[in-house]
Amino acid sequence: MAYSLENKLVIGVSSRALFDLTKENEIFETKGVEAYCQYQVAHENEVLRPGPGFALIQALLKLNDLKGKRDTVEVIVMSRNSADTSLRVFNSIAHYGLNITRAVLASGASLAPYLNAFKTDLFLSAYEDDVQSAIDSNIAAGIICCEGIHTYGHKDKKQIRIAFDGDAVLFADESEHIFKERGLKAFEENEQRNAANPLPEGPFAKFLKIISDLQREFPVEEVPIRTALVTSRSAPAHERVIRTLRAWNVRIDEAFFLGGIAKKDILEAFGADIFFDDQAVHTEPAAEVVPAARVPYRSIAC
Repeated sequence: MAYSLENKLVIGVSSRALFDLTKENEIFETKGVEAYCQYQVAHENEVLRPGPGFALIQALLKLNDLKGKRDTVEVIVMSRNSADTSLRVFNSIAHYGLNITRAVLASGASLAPYLNAFKTDLFLSAYEDDVQSAIDSNIAAGIICCEGIHTYGHKDKKQIRIAFDGDAVLFADESEHIFKERGLKAFEENEQRNAANPLPEGPFAKFLKIISDLQREFPVEEVPIRTALVTSRSAPAHERVIRTLRAWNVRIDEAFFLGGIAKKDILEAFGADIFFDDQAVHTEPAAEVVPAARVPYRSIAC
């Protein structure tokens, strides 16, 4: 019987998201693909340092070790590397004891055609084109910030902590367009007028629902994932958000309606293992204290 990915949380992660390939990427960009390939082959027995997505992946894989939750999570390396240059990545995976056995090695080609084929729920990469293609295919995806903090291991935290922005991440960007085009007053009036109407789903709505379903499988005191909404919205624009989450029947463990307050300190206090936001003005400062990924949302209106 073929191995099934049904009823699993499938995470696609690029090699640059999983490991620190800063030096190798510099060689690629300055000297070209051949020099990069030669370097990787020559150093394939040198273990790579953990990258910005390492702690999250390590923690998600540990869900498979929980009693009665075998094979809840499937992590697949999805890389533009060739098979020949991938040995260093797999050697590093083995060194850290990560239970990752499957991979897509596209030799420079786009990964987009394979995301749906592998039933991917979340895709993390440093390549904007691949991430944008995932978003366009209704798959939650983020361009992980490679500069900033690299959390070397999950340090046996009791919970995985995932933080989301609201508009253009969990929700569509219709309301955000009103704010950008007509200002704060028009935005607040629109949200008050539509407070009882759920916001349309954004690129991470489906992923949040999957996480929420997974949370329900555990007793309240043993839930291994904790979520947070960290949004620039504030009252009176908060009500529509709360009613939307209620209509979706999902749980958000913590919510921060910041009204323009910087998100960085809040995310550090929450202890996010990853933060998803559609604006670099938020992800870049956040990446100084927690792993962060930008969601390149592109609405139909755009």
